[in-house]
Amino acid sequence: MTVGESFEELVRIMHRLRRPGGCPWDGEQTHESIKPYLIEEAYEVVEAIEAHDPRELCTELGDLLLQIVFHAEMAAEHDQFAIADVIRAISEKMVRRHPHVFGDTQVSGADEVVRNWSRIKAAERQSADDASALAGVPRAMPALLRAQRLGEKAGHAGFDWADAGGVLDKLQEELGELREAVAHGDRGGAQAELGDLLFAATSLARHLRVSAEDALKGAADRFSRRFRRMEEALAAQRRDIHSATAPELDALWEAVKRRDP
Repeated sequence: MTVGESFEELVRIMHRLRRPGGCPWDGEQTHESIKPYLIEEAYEVVEAIEAHDPRELCTELGDLLLQIVFHAEMAAEHDQFAIADVIRAISEKMVRRHPHVFGDTQVSGADEVVRNWSRIKAAERQSADDASALAGVPRAMPALLRAQRLGEKAGHAGFDWADAGGVLDKLQEELGELREAVAHGDRGGAQAELGDLLFAATSLARHLRVSAEDALKGAADRFSRRFRRMEEALAAQRRDIHSATAPELDALWEAVKRRDP
């Protein structure tokens, strides 16, 4: 099968599943009811990428593609749009946003491509309901990822620190404000200041050209791995982690860290 034939076959399968006499479960679904599966499948794609497993990635990309076809089929049933409209819209957008490939625009490198992309998106937003430079960052995104994307968009608009040093100073400022809120027993203030501290941390990640989401995920993985090794060390002594004293746990943690930097 060609790419086009394979895709059309998937669309036909989805159409058949939704029709009377098809699958009862598929037939009763709505955009809202299958929304969690779209997010779940996207995360499974990420897991396959991080596992460096091409076969699993192929499978998970197929599962994600199915969700897109599913949503398009439901929209077509209400004469809103069809999968062909989805494909046409993204194709037109990619051509429009790559004038250095499909037009006469000259660029000096990837950084200029990003700047051009931001300008083109800003021009597109002029006819949209939300013309803000921050538009297009969903509130449903994981908070850390959303914060970094908002910072990126603000940075493209010129609202940013000059370098990572300025962000480090901001982190110190936010930490001081958090300490003050904690000292005053201001729980609401502490929550707000902690949020500001975390938001500033995502800006530092951006200036360091790393993903705050990936950085925190790595830290969580290291913590989990080290904590489990502490449990294993205690189990070797026929002890439970709940029976260890705080000084013992601190010493164990440092020992594990030396073996797992």
